Amino acid sequence: MGVNRIVDFNVENIEPVRLEGPADVVERNLMSPYVWLGQSGRFEMMVRAVPRPGETGDTGTIWHAIGDDGRRFTVEQTPAIVPGPGAEDLGGCEDPTVVRAEDGRYIVYYTGVDASRSHGEMLYADGPSMKTLVKRGVAMASSPSEGNIKEATVDRTRDGRWRMFYEYAAQGASLIGLAIGSGDAGPWNHLEQPFAPRPDLWDRWHLSTGPMLTTDKNLPVMFYNGATEDARWRIGWIAFDAEYRRVVDRCLEPLISPPPMEDRLATDIAFAASVLVHDGVAWLYYSRADSMLFRARLRRS
Repeated sequence: MGVNRIVDFNVENIEPVRLEGPADVVERNLMSPYVWLGQSGRFEMMVRAVPRPGETGDTGTIWHAIGDDGRRFTVEQTPAIVPGPGAEDLGGCEDPTVVRAEDGRYIVYYTGVDASRSHGEMLYADGPSMKTLVKRGVAMASSPSEGNIKEATVDRTRDGRWRMFYEYAAQGASLIGLAIGSGDAGPWNHLEQPFAPRPDLWDRWHLSTGPMLTTDKNLPVMFYNGATEDARWRIGWIAFDAEYRRVVDRCLEPLISPPPMEDRLATDIAFAASVLVHDGVAWLYYSRADSMLFRARLRRS
């Protein structure tokens, strides 16, 4: 993009996000913090708890937590989504995305990992609360050209239809797809790839979906995740027109990168999961090193 930007973002400060609760959560690594403001005005979170390196078990369980200030959360005593009993998610449950339907239901899109841990599929559950979710099966199926579909990012535009961005695997890379549906589980009409990796930049190989900031419906912005061939993930942003037909602006440099690592082999990842606006301030929630949760205060210009 040129010098004259349509939109830009700066990080004003970064804060750690703390969880209290059962050992099955707080003693695990934490990823994918999907945070929103509940009807009561309190902050709510769905988060993935992952066994630490060397531990055995599933690839993740999904938990619900509530907090008052957006930085400290108390996790409920039992998980909201657990692996099984079906084969499609027996290996683990990952990447929660929460959507409130017009009828009041909560819809939670998540990645189900099969028992072999070689395949992931985008699944969904719904219910009137996080304590009463019922698994409904596949939300969007993989295809021969787009495998391991996961990481839902959902918006409804002015025409009332659903736009779902998703991550898929193709030719050794993670890429982003886009589909239009008439309902929360489709059927989906897959469109052209909305944007691609850029040679010689920080997002030159892998792309993964991130949260949408839609306070301006005419200029929705995704905080997406991009990486090099060796999976050094960073967070950037990209802006679309109102119906996601074209890209109108995109960052050149990452918005958020992990701090420098002394060990070149260490996990070098920052990965965006959710964004919300509270009292006029945009907060971006993300994980670092696939183990710790943070939030960044953003200034839009």
